[in-house]
Amino acid sequence: MRATPPGPKGAPVIGNTQRFARDPFSFMSSCRDAYGDVARLSIGGEPTYMLTNPADVERVLVSDERKYRKPAFGDDDIRELLGNGLLLSEGDFWRRERRRAQPAFDMRRIGGLTGMMTDHTEAMIGGWADGDEILIDTEMARLTVKIIVDAMFGVSFDDRTIERMQASLEPLGERFEPDILGALLPEWVPTQENREYHAAIETLEGILEDVLAERRGTEHDPAADAGTDGDRPMDLLSILLRARSEEAEVDDELLRDELMTMLLAGHDTTALTLTYTWYLLARHPDVEANLHAEFDRVLGGQAPTMADVRELEYTERVLKEAMRLYPPVYLMFREPMTDVRLGGYRIEKGSLCMLPQWAVHRDPQYYDDPLEFDPDRWKPERAAERPNYAYFPFGGGPRHCIGKRFSMLEASLILGTVGQKYRLEPVSEEPIDLRGSLTMHPEEPIEAVVRER
Repeated sequence: MRATPPGPKGAPVIGNTQRFARDPFSFMSSCRDAYGDVARLSIGGEPTYMLTNPADVERVLVSDERKYRKPAFGDDDIRELLGNGLLLSEGDFWRRERRRAQPAFDMRRIGGLTGMMTDHTEAMIGGWADGDEILIDTEMARLTVKIIVDAMFGVSFDDRTIERMQASLEPLGERFEPDILGALLPEWVPTQENREYHAAIETLEGILEDVLAERRGTEHDPAADAGTDGDRPMDLLSILLRARSEEAEVDDELLRDELMTMLLAGHDTTALTLTYTWYLLARHPDVEANLHAEFDRVLGGQAPTMADVRELEYTERVLKEAMRLYPPVYLMFREPMTDVRLGGYRIEKGSLCMLPQWAVHRDPQYYDDPLEFDPDRWKPERAAERPNYAYFPFGGGPRHCIGKRFSMLEASLILGTVGQKYRLEPVSEEPIDLRGSLTMHPEEPIEAVVRER
Protein backbone atom coordinates (compact mmCIF):
# COMPACT_ATOMS: atom_id res chain seq x y z
CA MET A 1 0.00 0.00 0.00
CA ARG A 2 1.38 3.38 -1.00
CA ALA A 3 2.06 6.35 1.25
CA THR A 4 -0.17 9.38 1.63
CA PRO A 5 -1.78 10.53 -1.64
CA PRO A 6 -0.52 13.74 -3.22
CA GLY A 7 -2.47 16.95 -2.93
CA PRO A 8 -2.29 20.73 -2.87
CA LYS A 9 -0.63 22.53 -0.01
CA GLY A 10 -2.98 24.35 2.31
CA ALA A 11 -2.85 27.17 4.82
CA PRO A 12 -2.44 26.47 8.54
CA VAL A 13 -5.67 25.36 10.26
CA ILE A 14 -7.98 26.03 7.30
CA GLY A 15 -6.07 23.90 4.78
CA ASN A 16 -7.58 24.15 1.28
CA THR A 17 -10.89 25.55 2.51
CA GLN A 18 -10.39 29.08 1.21
CA ARG A 19 -9.52 28.01 -2.32
CA PHE A 20 -12.36 25.50 -2.39
CA ALA A 21 -14.82 28.11 -1.12
CA ARG A 22 -13.73 30.64 -3.72
CA ASP A 23 -14.39 28.35 -6.68
CA PRO A 24 -15.09 24.69 -5.92
CA PHE A 25 -15.49 23.82 -9.61
CA SER A 26 -12.09 24.93 -10.90
CA PHE A 27 -10.50 23.63 -7.69
CA MET A 28 -11.88 20.12 -8.22
CA SER A 29 -10.88 20.09 -11.89
CA SER A 30 -7.36 21.32 -11.17
CA CYS A 31 -6.86 18.73 -8.43
CA ARG A 32 -8.01 15.97 -10.78
CA ASP A 33 -5.60 17.13 -13.48
CA ALA A 34 -2.65 17.63 -11.12
CA TYR A 35 -2.93 14.66 -8.77
CA GLY A 36 -4.85 11.91 -10.55
CA ASP A 37 -7.28 9.41 -9.12
CA VAL A 38 -6.80 10.24 -5.42
CA ALA A 39 -5.94 13.67 -4.06
CA ARG A 40 -5.53 14.46 -0.36
CA LEU A 41 -7.11 17.76 0.69
CA SER A 42 -8.03 19.55 3.88
CA ILE A 43 -11.56 20.98 3.76
CA GLY A 44 -13.00 22.58 6.87
CA GLY A 45 -10.13 21.16 8.89
CA GLU A 46 -11.04 17.59 7.90
CA PRO A 47 -8.70 15.24 6.02
CA THR A 48 -10.46 14.76 2.69
CA TYR A 49 -9.70 12.40 -0.19
CA MET A 50 -11.04 13.39 -3.60
CA LEU A 51 -11.73 10.27 -5.70
CA THR A 52 -12.08 10.58 -9.47
CA ASN A 53 -11.53 7.00 -10.65
CA PRO A 54 -14.95 5.50 -11.49
CA ALA A 55 -13.88 2.18 -9.96
CA ASP A 56 -13.27 3.88 -6.61
CA VAL A 57 -16.55 5.76 -6.84
CA GLU A 58 -18.36 2.48 -7.48
CA ARG A 59 -16.59 0.83 -4.57
CA VAL A 60 -17.70 3.56 -2.15
CA LEU A 61 -21.29 3.80 -3.39
CA VAL A 62 -22.00 0.20 -4.32
CA SER A 63 -19.75 -2.76 -3.57
CA ASP A 64 -18.47 -1.58 -0.17
CA GLU A 65 -21.29 0.85 0.65
CA ARG A 66 -21.90 -0.60 4.14
CA LYS A 67 -18.42 0.54 5.15
CA TYR A 68 -19.42 4.16 4.65
CA ARG A 69 -21.95 6.61 6.01
CA LYS A 70 -22.93 10.16 5.26
CA PRO A 71 -20.63 12.48 7.21
CA ALA A 72 -21.80 14.73 10.02
CA PHE A 73 -19.92 17.92 9.13
CA GLY A 74 -22.23 20.94 9.20
CA ASP A 75 -24.57 18.60 11.01
CA ASP A 76 -26.40 21.22 13.07
CA ASP A 77 -27.48 23.26 10.06
CA ILE A 78 -28.48 20.44 7.76
CA ARG A 79 -30.18 18.54 10.58
CA GLU A 80 -32.22 21.59 11.51
CA LEU A 81 -33.35 21.82 7.89
CA LEU A 82 -33.93 18.17 6.89
CA GLY A 83 -33.90 16.33 10.20
CA ASN A 84 -33.98 12.55 9.91
CA GLY A 85 -35.56 12.39 6.46
CA LEU A 86 -34.45 10.02 3.71
CA LEU A 87 -31.53 12.19 2.64
CA LEU A 88 -29.77 12.08 6.02
CA SER A 89 -30.99 9.02 7.91
CA GLU A 90 -28.77 5.95 8.20
CA GLY A 91 -28.76 2.20 8.78
CA ASP A 92 -31.86 0.14 9.47
CA PHE A 93 -33.94 3.27 10.07
CA TRP A 94 -33.10 4.56 6.58
CA ARG A 95 -33.79 1.15 5.01
CA ARG A 96 -37.20 1.01 6.67
CA GLU A 97 -38.17 4.50 5.52
CA ARG A 98 -36.82 3.91 2.01
CA ARG A 99 -39.01 0.80 1.67
CA ARG A 100 -41.97 2.72 3.01
CA ALA A 101 -41.56 5.54 0.47
CA GLN A 102 -40.85 3.33 -2.56
CA PRO A 103 -44.49 2.78 -3.68
CA ALA A 104 -44.88 6.53 -4.24
CA PHE A 105 -42.15 6.28 -6.89
CA ASP A 106 -43.28 3.05 -8.54
CA MET A 107 -43.29 3.50 -12.32
CA ARG A 108 -46.89 2.33 -12.61
CA ARG A 109 -47.96 5.11 -10.28
CA ILE A 110 -45.67 7.70 -11.84
CA GLY A 111 -47.07 6.84 -15.26
CA GLY A 112 -50.46 7.93 -13.99
CA LEU A 113 -49.09 11.39 -13.22
CA THR A 114 -48.08 12.37 -16.75
CA GLY A 115 -51.30 14.25 -17.44
CA MET A 116 -50.89 16.27 -14.25
CA MET A 117 -47.32 17.16 -15.19
CA THR A 118 -48.20 18.31 -18.70
CA ASP A 119 -51.23 20.23 -17.39
CA HIS A 120 -49.00 22.24 -15.03
CA THR A 121 -46.56 22.84 -17.88
CA GLU A 122 -49.32 23.99 -20.23
CA ALA A 123 -50.55 26.37 -17.55
CA MET A 124 -47.07 27.86 -17.28
CA ILE A 125 -46.58 28.48 -20.98
CA GLY A 126 -50.17 29.67 -21.26
CA GLY A 127 -48.91 32.84 -19.60
CA TRP A 128 -46.08 33.28 -22.12
CA ALA A 129 -46.18 35.21 -25.39
CA ASP A 130 -43.71 35.64 -28.21
CA GLY A 131 -41.09 38.21 -27.21
CA ASP A 132 -41.59 37.86 -23.46
CA GLU A 133 -38.46 37.91 -21.31
CA ILE A 134 -38.39 35.24 -18.60
CA LEU A 135 -35.99 33.99 -15.96
CA ILE A 136 -35.49 30.34 -16.89
CA ASP A 137 -34.37 29.13 -13.46
CA THR A 138 -37.28 30.88 -11.70
CA GLU A 139 -39.88 29.52 -14.13
CA MET A 140 -38.53 25.98 -13.89
CA ALA A 141 -38.41 26.08 -10.07
CA ARG A 142 -42.01 27.29 -9.84
CA LEU A 143 -43.14 24.55 -12.19
CA THR A 144 -41.30 21.69 -10.51
CA VAL A 145 -42.51 22.78 -7.06
CA LYS A 146 -46.11 22.62 -8.29
CA ILE A 147 -45.52 19.18 -9.76
CA ILE A 148 -43.77 17.66 -6.75
CA VAL A 149 -46.34 18.82 -4.20
CA ASP A 150 -49.18 17.63 -6.41
CA ALA A 151 -47.47 14.28 -7.02
CA MET A 152 -46.19 13.55 -3.51
CA PHE A 153 -48.41 15.63 -1.17
CA GLY A 154 -51.69 15.55 -3.10
CA VAL A 155 -52.17 19.34 -2.87
CA SER A 156 -51.79 22.38 -5.09
CA PHE A 157 -49.76 25.47 -4.22
CA ASP A 158 -51.09 28.85 -5.28
CA ASP A 159 -48.75 31.47 -6.72
CA ARG A 160 -48.47 33.33 -3.41
CA THR A 161 -47.31 30.20 -1.60
CA ILE A 162 -44.78 29.52 -4.35
CA GLU A 163 -43.42 33.06 -4.00
CA ARG A 164 -43.10 32.68 -0.21
CA MET A 165 -41.31 29.40 -0.64
CA GLN A 166 -38.90 30.70 -3.27
CA ALA A 167 -38.11 33.73 -1.11
CA SER A 168 -37.12 31.30 1.65
CA LEU A 169 -34.90 29.18 -0.55
CA GLU A 170 -32.31 31.91 -1.09
CA PRO A 171 -31.10 32.12 2.55
CA LEU A 172 -31.16 28.32 2.72
CA GLY A 173 -28.92 28.07 -0.32
CA GLU A 174 -26.53 30.70 1.00
CA ARG A 175 -26.21 28.77 4.25
CA PHE A 176 -24.60 25.82 2.49
CA GLU A 177 -22.30 27.68 0.13
CA PRO A 178 -18.61 27.18 0.97
CA ASP A 179 -17.83 30.04 3.38
CA ILE A 180 -14.75 30.10 5.53
CA LEU A 181 -15.96 32.92 7.79
CA GLY A 182 -19.34 31.32 8.35
CA ALA A 183 -17.70 28.02 9.23
CA LEU A 184 -15.71 29.70 12.01
CA LEU A 185 -18.67 31.50 13.61
CA PRO A 186 -20.65 29.67 16.30
CA GLU A 187 -24.26 28.83 15.51
CA TRP A 188 -25.58 31.03 18.33
CA VAL A 189 -24.05 34.27 17.00
CA PRO A 190 -27.08 36.39 15.94
CA THR A 191 -25.81 37.37 12.51
CA GLN A 192 -28.22 38.52 9.83
CA GLU A 193 -27.49 35.29 7.95
CA ASN A 194 -28.43 33.20 11.00
CA ARG A 195 -31.66 35.15 11.51
CA GLU A 196 -32.64 34.83 7.84
CA TYR A 197 -31.83 31.13 7.82
CA HIS A 198 -34.01 30.34 10.83
CA ALA A 199 -36.81 32.57 9.52
CA ALA A 200 -36.72 30.70 6.20
CA ILE A 201 -37.10 27.35 7.94
CA GLU A 202 -40.04 28.70 9.94
CA THR A 203 -41.71 29.86 6.74
CA LEU A 204 -41.31 26.47 5.09
CA GLU A 205 -42.53 24.67 8.21
CA GLY A 206 -45.60 26.90 8.17
CA ILE A 207 -46.28 25.91 4.55
CA LEU A 208 -46.00 22.24 5.47
CA GLU A 209 -48.37 22.73 8.40
CA ASP A 210 -50.92 24.12 5.94
CA VAL A 211 -50.40 21.07 3.72
CA LEU A 212 -51.04 18.74 6.66
CA ALA A 213 -54.14 20.67 7.68
CA GLU A 214 -55.52 20.25 4.17
CA ARG A 215 -54.74 16.54 3.92
CA ARG A 216 -55.67 15.24 7.37
CA GLY A 217 -58.37 12.61 7.06
CA THR A 218 -57.87 12.02 3.33
CA GLU A 219 -55.12 9.41 3.52
CA HIS A 220 -57.58 6.63 2.62
CA ASP A 221 -59.33 8.53 -0.17
CA PRO A 222 -58.02 7.51 -3.63
CA ALA A 223 -59.30 10.81 -5.04
CA ALA A 224 -56.44 12.52 -3.20
CA ASP A 225 -53.86 10.89 -5.52
CA ALA A 226 -53.78 11.74 -9.21
CA GLY A 227 -51.57 8.74 -9.89
CA THR A 228 -53.46 5.96 -8.14
CA ASP A 229 -55.56 3.31 -9.83
CA GLY A 230 -56.22 1.40 -6.63
CA ASP A 231 -58.40 1.78 -3.56
CA ARG A 232 -55.89 3.79 -1.51
CA PRO A 233 -53.87 6.90 -2.39
CA MET A 234 -50.15 6.13 -2.74
CA ASP A 235 -48.72 9.63 -2.72
CA LEU A 236 -45.94 9.97 -0.17
CA LEU A 237 -47.96 12.03 2.30
CA SER A 238 -50.82 9.51 2.34
CA ILE A 239 -48.34 6.70 3.00
CA LEU A 240 -46.77 8.62 5.88
CA LEU A 241 -50.11 9.61 7.40
CA ARG A 242 -51.28 5.99 7.36
CA ALA A 243 -48.02 4.87 8.94
CA ARG A 244 -48.45 7.45 11.69
CA SER A 245 -51.95 6.27 12.59
CA GLU A 246 -51.71 2.54 11.84
CA GLU A 247 -48.13 1.51 12.56
CA ALA A 248 -46.95 4.19 15.02
CA GLU A 249 -43.58 4.21 13.26
CA VAL A 250 -43.94 7.77 11.98
CA ASP A 251 -44.33 10.57 14.52
CA ASP A 252 -44.94 14.25 13.86
CA GLU A 253 -41.22 15.03 13.80
CA LEU A 254 -40.41 12.40 11.19
CA LEU A 255 -43.42 13.43 9.15
CA ARG A 256 -42.10 16.99 9.09
CA ASP A 257 -38.59 15.81 8.16
CA GLU A 258 -39.73 13.65 5.26
CA LEU A 259 -41.97 16.38 3.86
CA MET A 260 -39.24 19.01 4.12
CA THR A 261 -36.77 16.69 2.39
CA MET A 262 -39.20 15.96 -0.43
CA LEU A 263 -40.22 19.60 -0.83
CA LEU A 264 -36.64 20.78 -1.28
CA ALA A 265 -34.87 17.84 -2.91
CA GLY A 266 -37.88 16.83 -4.99
CA HIS A 267 -38.04 19.98 -7.07
CA ASP A 268 -34.57 21.55 -7.01
CA THR A 269 -32.54 19.05 -9.01
CA THR A 270 -35.12 18.72 -11.78
CA ALA A 271 -35.50 22.49 -12.03
CA LEU A 272 -31.73 22.86 -12.34
CA THR A 273 -31.49 20.07 -14.91
CA LEU A 274 -34.06 21.86 -17.06
CA THR A 275 -32.42 25.25 -16.51
CA TYR A 276 -29.05 24.02 -17.75
CA THR A 277 -30.69 22.09 -20.60
CA TRP A 278 -32.44 25.22 -21.91
CA TYR A 279 -29.19 27.16 -21.50
CA LEU A 280 -27.25 24.62 -23.56
CA LEU A 281 -29.93 24.26 -26.23
CA ALA A 282 -29.99 28.01 -26.76
CA ARG A 283 -26.26 27.92 -27.50
CA HIS A 284 -26.34 24.85 -29.73
CA PRO A 285 -28.92 25.40 -32.49
CA ASP A 286 -28.00 22.14 -34.23
CA VAL A 287 -28.90 20.13 -31.12
CA GLU A 288 -32.04 22.21 -30.63
CA ALA A 289 -33.09 21.53 -34.24
CA ASN A 290 -32.61 17.77 -33.76
CA LEU A 291 -34.67 17.90 -30.58
CA HIS A 292 -37.49 19.80 -32.27
CA ALA A 293 -37.48 17.31 -35.14
CA GLU A 294 -37.96 14.46 -32.65
CA PHE A 295 -40.83 16.32 -30.95
CA ASP A 296 -42.54 16.91 -34.30
CA ARG A 297 -42.11 13.28 -35.34
CA VAL A 298 -43.10 11.59 -32.09
CA LEU A 299 -45.56 14.03 -30.54
CA GLY A 300 -47.15 15.67 -33.55
CA GLY A 301 -48.35 18.69 -31.58
CA GLN A 302 -50.02 16.61 -28.85
CA ALA A 303 -49.23 16.55 -25.15
CA PRO A 304 -46.57 13.88 -24.50
CA THR A 305 -47.60 10.68 -22.75
CA MET A 306 -45.70 7.94 -20.95
CA ALA A 307 -45.64 5.90 -24.18
CA ASP A 308 -44.28 8.89 -26.08
CA VAL A 309 -41.45 9.42 -23.61
CA ARG A 310 -40.18 5.91 -24.33
CA GLU A 311 -39.73 6.96 -27.96
CA LEU A 312 -38.01 10.28 -27.17
CA GLU A 313 -34.52 8.79 -27.38
CA TYR A 314 -32.76 11.97 -28.44
CA THR A 315 -34.52 13.90 -25.67
CA GLU A 316 -33.11 11.48 -23.13
CA ARG A 317 -29.63 11.91 -24.57
CA VAL A 318 -29.95 15.70 -24.38
CA LEU A 319 -30.94 15.51 -20.71
CA LYS A 320 -28.15 13.09 -19.85
CA GLU A 321 -25.59 15.28 -21.56
CA ALA A 322 -26.86 18.39 -19.76
CA MET A 323 -26.49 16.56 -16.44
CA ARG A 324 -23.01 15.47 -17.41
CA LEU A 325 -21.81 19.01 -18.01
CA TYR A 326 -23.89 20.64 -15.28
CA PRO A 327 -24.75 18.03 -12.64
CA PRO A 328 -27.13 19.66 -10.13
CA VAL A 329 -25.58 17.50 -7.40
CA TYR A 330 -21.98 18.28 -8.22
CA LEU A 331 -20.22 16.40 -5.40
CA MET A 332 -20.99 13.89 -2.69
CA PHE A 333 -19.26 12.94 0.55
CA ARG A 334 -18.96 9.67 2.40
CA GLU A 335 -17.18 8.86 5.67
CA PRO A 336 -15.48 5.46 6.05
CA MET A 337 -16.43 3.74 9.30
CA THR A 338 -13.24 1.70 9.21
CA ASP A 339 -9.88 2.07 7.52
CA VAL A 340 -10.29 1.33 3.80
CA ARG A 341 -8.07 1.06 0.76
CA LEU A 342 -8.81 3.13 -2.32
CA GLY A 343 -6.56 3.75 -5.29
CA GLY A 344 -3.79 1.85 -3.52
CA TYR A 345 -3.83 4.21 -0.54
CA ARG A 346 -4.94 3.71 3.05
CA ILE A 347 -7.87 5.99 3.82
CA GLU A 348 -8.32 6.32 7.55
CA LYS A 349 -11.56 5.85 9.47
CA GLY A 350 -13.42 9.12 10.06
CA SER A 351 -11.87 11.01 7.16
CA LEU A 352 -13.95 12.31 4.24
CA CYS A 353 -14.21 10.79 0.79
CA MET A 354 -15.23 13.38 -1.80
CA LEU A 355 -16.93 12.01 -4.93
CA PRO A 356 -17.06 14.94 -7.37
CA GLN A 357 -19.53 14.47 -10.23
CA TRP A 358 -18.28 17.75 -11.67
CA ALA A 359 -14.71 16.54 -12.06
CA VAL A 360 -15.49 12.96 -13.10
CA HIS A 361 -18.12 13.96 -15.68
CA ARG A 362 -15.60 16.29 -17.35
CA ASP A 363 -12.60 13.97 -17.23
CA PRO A 364 -10.88 13.65 -20.64
CA GLN A 365 -9.94 10.06 -19.73
CA TYR A 366 -13.58 9.09 -20.15
CA TYR A 367 -15.01 11.72 -22.50
CA ASP A 368 -13.68 12.97 -25.83
CA ASP A 369 -13.85 16.77 -25.95
CA PRO A 370 -15.31 16.76 -22.43
CA LEU A 371 -16.37 20.41 -22.46
CA GLU A 372 -18.43 20.00 -25.64
CA PHE A 373 -22.20 19.54 -25.48
CA ASP A 374 -22.65 16.35 -27.50
CA PRO A 375 -25.83 14.34 -26.81
CA ASP A 376 -24.70 11.66 -29.26
CA ARG A 377 -22.03 10.56 -26.82
CA TRP A 378 -24.97 8.78 -25.13
CA LYS A 379 -25.70 6.55 -28.10
CA PRO A 380 -25.48 2.99 -26.76
CA GLU A 381 -22.33 2.06 -28.67
CA ARG A 382 -20.43 5.11 -27.41
CA ALA A 383 -21.75 4.98 -23.86
CA ALA A 384 -20.69 1.32 -23.59
CA GLU A 385 -17.05 2.37 -23.99
CA ARG A 386 -17.04 4.19 -20.65
CA PRO A 387 -16.75 2.54 -17.25
CA ASN A 388 -19.61 2.44 -14.79
CA TYR A 389 -19.62 5.50 -12.55
CA ALA A 390 -17.88 7.74 -15.02
CA TYR A 391 -21.38 9.23 -14.82
CA PHE A 392 -23.43 9.34 -11.63
CA PRO A 393 -25.71 12.41 -11.49
CA PHE A 394 -28.18 10.55 -9.25
CA GLY A 395 -25.56 8.93 -7.03
CA GLY A 396 -25.50 5.16 -7.03
CA GLY A 397 -25.95 1.96 -5.10
CA PRO A 398 -28.66 1.44 -2.49
CA ARG A 399 -28.74 5.18 -1.75
CA HIS A 400 -29.22 6.33 -5.32
CA CYS A 401 -31.81 9.08 -5.67
CA ILE A 402 -35.26 7.57 -5.07
CA GLY A 403 -36.75 10.09 -7.49
CA LYS A 404 -34.46 9.34 -10.46
CA ARG A 405 -37.13 7.92 -12.76
CA PHE A 406 -39.69 10.49 -11.64
CA SER A 407 -37.25 13.30 -12.42
CA MET A 408 -36.30 11.98 -15.86
CA LEU A 409 -39.95 11.48 -16.82
CA GLU A 410 -40.87 14.93 -15.56
CA ALA A 411 -38.00 16.63 -17.40
CA SER A 412 -38.83 14.83 -20.66
CA LEU A 413 -42.49 15.80 -20.45
CA ILE A 414 -41.65 19.43 -19.73
CA LEU A 415 -39.13 19.63 -22.57
CA GLY A 416 -41.62 18.08 -24.98
CA THR A 417 -44.52 20.27 -23.92
CA VAL A 418 -42.58 23.53 -24.04
CA GLY A 419 -40.35 22.64 -26.98
CA GLN A 420 -43.22 21.97 -29.36
CA LYS A 421 -44.37 25.57 -29.02
CA TYR A 422 -41.43 27.72 -28.01
CA ARG A 423 -37.71 28.27 -28.22
CA LEU A 424 -35.84 30.07 -25.44
CA GLU A 425 -33.41 32.59 -26.89
CA PRO A 426 -30.59 33.81 -24.62
CA VAL A 427 -30.48 37.47 -23.64
CA SER A 428 -26.74 37.32 -23.02
CA GLU A 429 -24.03 35.38 -24.82
CA GLU A 430 -21.80 35.46 -21.74
CA PRO A 431 -21.09 32.08 -20.11
CA ILE A 432 -22.82 31.51 -16.82
CA ASP A 433 -21.04 31.65 -13.48
CA LEU A 434 -21.85 28.96 -10.94
CA ARG A 435 -22.09 28.83 -7.18
CA GLY A 436 -21.92 25.76 -5.04
CA SER A 437 -24.41 25.01 -2.29
CA LEU A 438 -26.22 21.75 -1.57
CA THR A 439 -26.77 21.84 -5.34
CA MET A 440 -25.12 23.79 -8.16
CA HIS A 441 -26.94 27.02 -9.04
CA PRO A 442 -26.32 29.80 -11.53
CA GLU A 443 -24.71 32.80 -9.84
CA GLU A 444 -27.20 35.11 -11.57
CA PRO A 445 -30.66 34.42 -13.02
CA ILE A 446 -30.59 33.12 -16.59
CA GLU A 447 -32.62 35.44 -18.80
CA ALA A 448 -34.23 34.32 -22.04
CA VAL A 449 -36.63 35.63 -24.65
CA VAL A 450 -39.60 33.42 -25.52
CA ARG A 451 -39.86 32.77 -29.26
CA GLU A 452 -42.67 30.94 -30.97
CA ARG A 453 -41.47 28.12 -33.21
